Amino acid sequence: MKLHVEGAGIGSRITAYGEDWIEVDRVRHQGALALMPEQGVMPWPEAQFEALTSAHFDGLIELQPDVVLLGTGARLKFPHPRLVAGLAAVRVGVEAMDTAAACRTYNVLAGEGRRVIAVFLPTVLVP
Repeated sequence: MKLHVEGAGIGSRITAYGEDWIEVDRVRHQGALALMPEQGVMPWPEAQFEALTSAHFDGLIELQPDVVLLGTGARLKFPHPRLVAGLAAVRVGVEAMDTAAACRTYNVLAGEGRRVIAVFLPTVLVP
């Protein structure tokens, strides 16, 4: 799906997405990734939801986000509270949603100038 981006915010935006890819600033990426308006695309070390650990999320604290969006693929999956406890301890919200909703929400928050980090897990794992 292509997205039309509007807004006064700056930085990297999601311009389209599909089953196993996300397009950021018209460049297609496959696999797991993290995205922040100021930093652009960043590697995310784990593609499978079930293999996520608290260390994955704790690594985001130094980026000082307002909110973390977790795009869990085609279906919404909620991370166990212990996985995101480090973010909660520093008052950073974590919102889990399917990847399509996370793409749209990321663009809205980035357009508002919010310090948002989106983590996207692939909908379909590509061998």
